Amino acid sequence: MYPRIKRLLDFVSALILLFLLAPIQLLIASFIWLTMGRPILFQQIRPGFCERPFRCVKFRTMNEARDEQGCLLDDAHRLTWLGKLLRRTSLDELPQLWNVLRGELSLVGPRPLMERYLPYYTEVERRRHAVRPGLTGWAQINGRNRLSFDKRLEMDVWYVEHLSFWLDLRILMASVWIVLSQRGVAEDTIALDESRRSTSEPTREVSRTNKLRHPGAPSDDRGGFYEEPTESL
Repeated sequence: MYPRIKRLLDFVSALILLFLLAPIQLLIASFIWLTMGRPILFQQIRPGFCERPFRCVKFRTMNEARDEQGCLLDDAHRLTWLGKLLRRTSLDELPQLWNVLRGELSLVGPRPLMERYLPYYTEVERRRHAVRPGLTGWAQINGRNRLSFDKRLEMDVWYVEHLSFWLDLRILMASVWIVLSQRGVAEDTIALDESRRSTSEPTREVSRTNKLRHPGAPSDDRGGFYEEPTESL
């Protein structure tokens, strides 16, 4: 029963938040345009409910700085002062409210990770995709990126098994405090597929119907979104 009510609450909440936060999003978009130019947003394909891929949108946080050979510099040199601020305060994720409105994300749920991680999940860990991914989740209020991937995935499955209105409310309230206090903010130092590739083979093959452009590509012709090689969602 609650999953159906949850979708209605997500839709109404996202609609209200988009209206209330429109001035802030407009201000952020203006700063990005003035400091980095267009495009304002970027997109990445992420697996959602039942592992169905969707385009996850965020505010752009990196520039297109290149070396003498024309190759993109590493993330540390491309991440701007504005991008650092947006990531630290999680304001770069405000456009994902549109994903919530479209039913691709929920306000609360396991965070959507990279598609390339799918072959490395165990059967138990795959249960994280039994619900819509969220803007915040159980793992995000219990350590965020400071947790190992194994622990994060374990917490994602625990959330799915204990899904309730009160648990979602608890996560939302804790998330507000964590964002304001900036507790647990850290970049991932290693990707899930890299950490597990050294110890085990992929558990299954995953067919990809949506191919991403090369990470160095500055835009997507269909939407004009900027695609960044790495993002700590």
